[in-house]
Amino acid sequence: MDYYSFPTARLENDFLALDYLTQAGPRIVRLIPRGLGQNLLAETPDARLPSPYGPMRLWGGHRLWHAPEMLARTYVPDDGGLSVERGADSVALRYDEAHTGIRKEMVVRLAPHAPRVELVHRLTNTGLWPVELAPWAITMLRAGGVAVLPTPVDDPDGLLPNRLIALWPYSRWDDPRLRLTNEAIEIHTQPLAQPFKIGYMNRAGWMSYRYEGVTFRKRWTPQPGQPHVDFGCNAESYTNDKMIELETLGPLVRLDLGETVEHMEVWEVEE
Repeated sequence: MDYYSFPTARLENDFLALDYLTQAGPRIVRLIPRGLGQNLLAETPDARLPSPYGPMRLWGGHRLWHAPEMLARTYVPDDGGLSVERGADSVALRYDEAHTGIRKEMVVRLAPHAPRVELVHRLTNTGLWPVELAPWAITMLRAGGVAVLPTPVDDPDGLLPNRLIALWPYSRWDDPRLRLTNEAIEIHTQPLAQPFKIGYMNRAGWMSYRYEGVTFRKRWTPQPGQPHVDFGCNAESYTNDKMIELETLGPLVRLDLGETVEHMEVWEVEE
């Protein structure tokens, strides 16, 4: 199998097929629910971002970055040098970023009898000095659906503010894709090239995307008491005319030499 001429391998059960690149990344490039019969992840093999080290290919699908976002540390090309360790129902994908001294590792486990995927994202400091960063797991989904980012308001006293929203410079409050309710932030994807991104502290520990009768849900464990990047965000979503991203972030940590930080997600698919 391949993904636009780049070789892939597959994990699968009776509910899901999951493809990952075997030479680049780490990157999950396909998530195919059996009932849907098509890739739920966005495919953007021609999308590139400029960097000090040359163009960085996005590919599409699911990737691991480290925040805060900046050209020299975030947009590092990863078109080769991947290490792959395959298990019976899992795979470990590792890549050493020579320019940053950060080792990226993504361990993917497909449940044998359920439409469920467990992902462990690891960042290890293999460089020469301590680094401050946050693990950042980004899932690119195909356009045409609706993202739901829950905003629970439970508070016994209700005396202090408990919701803060971050917008990026290119985002507009009157963007037609954005809908704010008392229960959730909704983003209705549309063929609009103007990008839009929003972030906040998600205390519910999940976000979802509904596409053609299929619900994709990401779960993780929020840590609201810890410092986070981007005005305190642990959940973010970016969209344009081609795709939408559901992004989760771990707390901001200082990694000394040889130290590792983990960020876990669980994916669930309902048809």
